[in-house]
Amino acid sequence: MNLESLGWNHFFADNFSAYQEQGYTAGRVIQQQKNRYIISSQSGEISAEISGRMHYQNSFPAVGDWVVIGEKQAKIYDILPRKSKLSRKIAGTQTDEQIIATNIDTIFLVSGLDRDFNLRRIERYLVLIWESGATPVIILNKADLCPNLEQYQAELETIALGVPIICISALNKQGLEALLPYLEFGKTVALIGSSGVGKSTITNQLAQQEMQAVNSLRKDARGRHTTTHRELIVLPSGGLLIDTPGMREIQFWQGEEGLQETFSDIDKLARLCRFRDCQHDTEPGCAVQQALLEGTLSQHRFASYQKLQQELAYAHQRQNKKAALVEKEKWKKIHKALRKNPKG
Repeated sequence: MNLESLGWNHFFADNFSAYQEQGYTAGRVIQQQKNRYIISSQSGEISAEISGRMHYQNSFPAVGDWVVIGEKQAKIYDILPRKSKLSRKIAGTQTDEQIIATNIDTIFLVSGLDRDFNLRRIERYLVLIWESGATPVIILNKADLCPNLEQYQAELETIALGVPIICISALNKQGLEALLPYLEFGKTVALIGSSGVGKSTITNQLAQQEMQAVNSLRKDARGRHTTTHRELIVLPSGGLLIDTPGMREIQFWQGEEGLQETFSDIDKLARLCRFRDCQHDTEPGCAVQQALLEGTLSQHRFASYQKLQQELAYAHQRQNKKAALVEKEKWKKIHKALRKNPKG
């Protein structure tokens, strides 16, 4: 397999040139298995672990990463700069980043045309996608089960401004041809969405074989976790697809640019406000409040914008607090070492 078929281009080649002169080779992470990574390169697939230096620096590859590997040893020595990075705050109370996938060109946000359809959740996903640096495409799956498809599309168009919307029935192989322009040779697409929306079925249909197991919905109509790990798959079309497990929690790690892009209509209105620091509450000359009064801006959408804005502020607060604690602990260790060995 040549590197171009895995998505290699001038961006990665330029960043790898210094390593190439030192005798290293490049490969792309296609799967993670606990502490080992499956890497595809010109020599085929290998299983490798990261170097001690990367462990020390807490530098861990993700599916989609281009990595620097030794020619004689199955070891990863570095990660090449990323073109894009889809990440979130790790589920639970910990303040850490979870990288879902990297170096993605397009992200298919899959929503089922059943009980899964939720405008507010789609907005939240769009913030993550726009922040990643990839381009979103919304896939409305299970169109065969939806009698009022036009209504769903119209509602979605009010919040997914300028984002392509494609309706399909993956199970019945309907509408899948509309996805192929995004899956050209060397292009990488990631599938994200809740459990049960049909991501694994879409993967199997595009791969033209059973790559992922498919589960039925639970009795409460919630999805089951069919995909349990992330994996990069080379499709017959020449495109590359990363299927991801369904997300129960969508918490932000970063998101200022994603929020601005997702709510570009509110952002444009805010620029027309009389005051630059307008809070869009009771200030005179507030273009946002005027749009709410006139009904050109939905109260639900504005409330969603405010909620996500507050979540991002809280996330940054927690990250700054953790960074301060880490810095304090570092200097504490340094002073302790100096007390034990003053001459050192």
